[in-house]
Amino acid sequence: MLKQSDTQTNAEGIGEAAADTTNALSPIVGISREDVLAALGSILGGAIRQPFTFMQHLGSFGRNVVDIVGGETQFAPEPKDRRFTDSAWKTSPVYRRVMQSWLAFQNEVHGFIGSLNLDSVEHRRAMIIADILIDAAAPTNTLIGNPSAVKLALDTGGASLVQGARNALDDLRNNNGMPSQVDKTPFKVGVNLASTEGSVVYRTEMLELLQYTPKTGTVHATPLLFVPPQINKYYVLDLTPEKSISQFLVNQGFQVFVVSWRNPGPEHRDWGLADYVAALADVIGVICAITKSKQINISGGCSGGITTATLLSHLAAEGDKRVKSATFWVCVLDPQMEDSDVGALVTKRGIDMARQRSAKKGILSGNDLSRVFAWLRPNDLVWNYVVNNYLHGQKPPAFDVLFWNNDSTNLTATLHSDYLSLYDTKPFANPGTVEMLGHPIDLSKVKIDSFIVGGVTDHITPWKACYRTTKMLGGKKEFVLSNSGHIQAILNPPGNPKAKYFVNDKLPDTADEWAATATPVQGSWWERWAVWLGERSGDKIPAPKKLGSAKYKATDAAPGTYIMG
Repeated sequence: MLKQSDTQTNAEGIGEAAADTTNALSPIVGISREDVLAALGSILGGAIRQPFTFMQHLGSFGRNVVDIVGGETQFAPEPKDRRFTDSAWKTSPVYRRVMQSWLAFQNEVHGFIGSLNLDSVEHRRAMIIADILIDAAAPTNTLIGNPSAVKLALDTGGASLVQGARNALDDLRNNNGMPSQVDKTPFKVGVNLASTEGSVVYRTEMLELLQYTPKTGTVHATPLLFVPPQINKYYVLDLTPEKSISQFLVNQGFQVFVVSWRNPGPEHRDWGLADYVAALADVIGVICAITKSKQINISGGCSGGITTATLLSHLAAEGDKRVKSATFWVCVLDPQMEDSDVGALVTKRGIDMARQRSAKKGILSGNDLSRVFAWLRPNDLVWNYVVNNYLHGQKPPAFDVLFWNNDSTNLTATLHSDYLSLYDTKPFANPGTVEMLGHPIDLSKVKIDSFIVGGVTDHITPWKACYRTTKMLGGKKEFVLSNSGHIQAILNPPGNPKAKYFVNDKLPDTADEWAATATPVQGSWWERWAVWLGERSGDKIPAPKKLGSAKYKATDAAPGTYIMG
C-alpha cells in the first residue's frame, strides 16, 4: 500500500532534484522549431539512408520484446532513476515487462542513433531530442502505467484522481498549462525569505541598492557589493536565515550591499549590458560615499558575473581602482557547446531567431524562459510534477529554492541580445575584439585578486567552464570547487555535515589537471571565503549607527520594492 508519507517523501525528492535545475544562461537561446526538426530529420534521414541498420535495430527490439514476454531478458533501469522505485516494477510480471519493453526501446533508439554517420554535434542534438521524446513516452507518465498512482487511487477511493484533476485545471488557468513545481503558500518574501534587516539607500529606474544592518560592534572598512543575475531575483543570496550568505557575512562583521534589479517590461527594451555596467559604476560611487571607503569588494554570480566581469574590464581601461577584489560564483564567461549536452542545441539559426523573438516583444519573459528550460530537463521539471501533482493528486513540494526560481524575471530585448552575442563573439576569451563603453573588453588588464567558485555536479554552468575564468583574469586567483550543483553550490552554509569543497594552490592549464591534484576540505566554502575576503576588507572600524548617509538616505526597508515586481 502506498502511504501518504511515501508520496510526500517523493514530492520532497523531486523538489531536491529540481533545485539545481534552475534558470541560467543556456535557455536564453531557446530551441527553435527548425533545429528540432533538423535533429529529427537526422534520425529519419538515417533510417532512409541506412535501411539495413534500421531494420537490424527494429528486429533486435522485436526479439527483445519476445524475450521480455517470456521472462528471459533482464533490462533494468539506472539505480538513480526515481521513476521505477515502486516495488511493483520488480514484483508485478506485467509492470516489469512494460518497464523492460520501454527500456529495450530506449536502448535500440540510442544504438541506432549511435550507428548513424553523424558528426559529434549532430549526434548530440539527435540524442537530446530523442531522449525528450522517449522520456515523454515513459509508462510512468500515464495513470495505467504508473503502479503507485493506481494504488493511491484505489486506497483513496479515487480522491487522488479528483484532486489531480483539480491541480491540472488550476495549472491550465494559472500556470500557462505547465505543472506547478512548488507549493508557494508557506513562503512570503520579506517575512521568511529575504528577511535580512536593512534598507534601500539608492534607487534608479533600473535598480535598488540595499544596505544591510551591521550585527557586530565593529565592521571591516572595505564594503562588499553583491551583483546578482538579471535572470533571477537577488534573494538567492538571502533565502531563509539559515541559508542566507548575506546574513552570514553581516554576522562576520562585513558591510554588505546588494543590487536588486528591476524586473523590466517592454518599455525598458533598450537597456543593454552597457547600461547595466554604467549603472553599477554609479553604484560603486554611492557605496564609497556612504561608507567613506575608497574601495569596495565585488561579487557576481551567473549572468550577474558576466555583468561584473564587463564592469571590471571597463574600470581597468579607465584606470579606476575602486574595486579591490572580485568573486565569481557559478559563472561561465566563455560558453562553449562542448560544456554541456544542452549546448549542442545552440546554433547560429537558433541565436538569430531567439534575438528576433525578444526584439518583437521587447523582452524575453521569465515565464517563457522557465518553460523552455523545463523542456530541456523534462524528467526533473515536467514529468516528475505530472506524476506528483496529477496522477498522485499531491501538492508540489514547499521548497524555498523552487519558490525563488519560480519568482521569475524578464530580460530586456537588448540585454538578451547582448548575452546571445557571447556565443558569437566570445569577448572574454578573445580580449580586445569587442568594445563596451568606449573600451575593448580585456580581462587580462584586471589585476585585482579574484575568488572563483564552481559546483561539481553543476550542469548549467559546468565547473570546468567556470575554471576557464582563471585563465582570463590578471591578478592573484583562487579556484574553489563545491561538492554540489548549481544552486546548492551557492547555498552551502556552515553546519552541513555533507558539505565539502576542493582546493588547489596551483592553477594548471586545464581543469582536469587542477582536479588531479586538488585536496578535499570538509565544511562550507563560505568560511574559507570569509577569511579570504576579510584579508582584503581592511581594518575593523566602529559599525555605522545608521544606514545610508546624508546624501543617500535610507528609505524603504529591505528587501525593497523592486523585488515585489
